[in-house]
Amino acid sequence: MTPSGGGSKLSGNSDGGGWLCHGSWRVGIFLDDAASDSQAEHLTGVLAGQQGGPPTMLAPLIGELLGVERASISYRDSGGDHSVRIAGAGEIEVADFVAIPDRGPVRLENVAHPSNTTLTVAPARKAAMSSFGIEWGRAGQSGFSAPFSWLG
Repeated sequence: MTPSGGGSKLSGNSDGGGWLCHGSWRVGIFLDDAASDSQAEHLTGVLAGQQGGPPTMLAPLIGELLGVERASISYRDSGGDHSVRIAGAGEIEVADFVAIPDRGPVRLENVAHPSNTTLTVAPARKAAMSSFGIEWGRAGQSGFSAPFSWLG
């Protein structure tokens, strides 16, 4: 996840090990190395679902917080292509899925998701992350894109 609006960048990586709705997620958090200590502390609490806001709905699913690391995070959004790169850990690239040409990408609406209630289906073209002792992601797996901002 990378917020829009020029705020601190962050990435929350989770591994459910099975059905995600069953919980016991293992979560690792990356914070932009430009974040202040105060921002880092607050954002860690937000992503862990402890500070209110949209991620609170995920708190009951988190079984283990694997750690928080700081790294250079870059995000690119170009039309229907989206990518995030985390220095020393890896990168994820997704592309919005268009089923019918000239009709726009496929979207899921009215979804209870912490980033947005509308998610664009965006399968992973590249998903290679190695952090917190876990190899995250696989190309071709499901993915979504959605603009979001947790300002306020």
